[in-house]
Amino acid sequence: MNIPTAAPAAGEGAAVVTDVSRQPRAPRPVAARKRNRAPWLLMSPAMLVMAILTAIPIILLVLISFTNTDQRTLFTGAYDSVGLANYTNIFTDPEFWKSLVRTILFTTALVGGSVLIGMLLSNLMTRLGTIMRYVLTIAMIFAWAMPNVASSQVWNWLFQPGYGVMNWLLTQLHIFGDMTQTSWANNTWLGFTSIWLLVIWQAVPFIALTLYAAQSQIDPAFYEAARLDGASEWRIYRSITLPFLAPTLTLITILSIIWDFNIFNQIWLLTQGGPDNTTATLGIWTYKTAFVSFEIGVGSAIAVVTTILLMIFTGFYIRRLVRTGEDL
Repeated sequence: MNIPTAAPAAGEGAAVVTDVSRQPRAPRPVAARKRNRAPWLLMSPAMLVMAILTAIPIILLVLISFTNTDQRTLFTGAYDSVGLANYTNIFTDPEFWKSLVRTILFTTALVGGSVLIGMLLSNLMTRLGTIMRYVLTIAMIFAWAMPNVASSQVWNWLFQPGYGVMNWLLTQLHIFGDMTQTSWANNTWLGFTSIWLLVIWQAVPFIALTLYAAQSQIDPAFYEAARLDGASEWRIYRSITLPFLAPTLTLITILSIIWDFNIFNQIWLLTQGGPDNTTATLGIWTYKTAFVSFEIGVGSAIAVVTTILLMIFTGFYIRRLVRTGEDL
């Protein structure tokens, strides 16, 4: 039996909805609020260290770049604000543009060489036996783990005129004539070559091992099907391996650009930017301006410009991470 119900008056339903919507929400549990604060509490020590070691120095760097801080300031603390004069000076200085072009070209050579050799080694590791793969992996880890200051000193010894091992070896090969007394640091192209070899030697292990880890995740069934269809090894690598490695390869390339653009130790310890500043990149020019000529304000302005350029590269890196869905 149906029980009749009274129809709601006009606007009554809306009033009920309005009354429900106006009801106060239940307070969030204390445990939920604590859970929301927990990540911030856990990250606060690291954030404090980052602020002290990174944020504060960058702020001071920017402030100093607008002053005429120099050697006198170190002793007396006196300095004057010069506005954008330091930036005007560096942008009108031909040495800045030479250093920038030199840095971009050398970074391109470093990234191209390290990524290409890393790709070759990662592909080789997939074809080696277990023992040889372990031997190659250990050798690359040792090269990667060596401090760049120590390896730069060893490199200096290898390329020294008179008793350098590389000079002796090249002389014995009779390809370039007698190179026993050749000073690599006093020649622009030889200096860049020795630095290039050192940086490549240190950078390739990370790239090769990362690409090998990505390449080992490819399903072998793809390779078997391609070989059954008669595809060549080069076609298999181009059509199967490279598309799978593309995300990893892109991120490694962007990271390599950031790292190689920032190289300082190897160049300074091998050539100190010589001869006649022909191997001086932006990092070397910044150091010489700020700590050799003691034009600290101008050196700070160069460092700010360099930081902005690196932030642009970093922006591309973060954008790529977001696009590929990787965690930041």
